[in-house]
Amino acid sequence: MRRAVVTASATAAGVVLLLSLKPHDSTPSQVISSGGTATDTSGSTTTSTPSAGSSASAAPAGGTRSVTGSAVDTRYGPVQVKVTLSGTKITNIDVVQYPTEDRRDREINGYALPVLNQEAIAAQSAQIDVVSGATFTSEGYVRSLQSALDKAGR
Repeated sequence: MRRAVVTASATAAGVVLLLSLKPHDSTPSQVISSGGTATDTSGSTTTSTPSAGSSASAAPAGGTRSVTGSAVDTRYGPVQVKVTLSGTKITNIDVVQYPTEDRRDREINGYALPVLNQEAIAAQSAQIDVVSGATFTSEGYVRSLQSALDKAGR
């Protein structure tokens, strides 16, 4: 009798777990800005990197300009950032590309990217810690950010 109760309980628990799984949904890519807001893009993520001449605006060294870093391939997809500088000060960081293949990627990057943006702006450099649980995205973010800062002459 006891064995039957345990078996029935385990079966019920298994059914509940199976029913709690969410189906894969495909949503458009988003750009995460340093304000933590997400903005829809064209609906697909591209992996092309901008040419060296198109990554920075023609603003003078003391003005405001934006520089796009290289797209860095990670285990889960490319990561690319665009940095806005006022003189040599980082004023804003937009994450142009990041892994969005499945729901878990979007969940992880939804909390990790705003933290990385805040840390980079506070540090005014790419010398920041990785976000726990988002190691690959963090490392790609730091490399792309450093690439953008190098292009900007910082």
